[in-house]
Amino acid sequence: MAMGILLVSHVPAIASGLQTLIKQVAKDVPITTAGGTSDGKIGTDLDHIQKAINDNPASELLVFYDLGSAKMNLDIAEEVSDKQMHVYDVAFVEGAYAAAALLEANVALDKIEAQLKPLKVK
Repeated sequence: MAMGILLVSHVPAIASGLQTLIKQVAKDVPITTAGGTSDGKIGTDLDHIQKAINDNPASELLVFYDLGSAKMNLDIAEEVSDKQMHVYDVAFVEGAYAAAALLEANVALDKIEAQLKPLKVK
């Protein structure tokens, strides 16, 4: 699959819950999560994010995150990843849900990004 979704949250249950919600409208879109730190604590870390990137079978990822400090780790992960990543500063739940539903419907990336633009909050 060419495009997938990566969800990054400080809380494991938030990331996994959002993945569950999104799978209702995008069952064929590969979605991986990095919820919490590698040792299961609240926060984010580079190793956990890199594992989620590598575990996603897509070669191109649409990336959504909850809080600003997650973005710092994502910026580093993006620099060292071979995958093309599009990181969106949008409402976490609404943005990821909309993007996944549109990916499921085979909507082009430029059209997805147009739909995400009004959801920018960060």
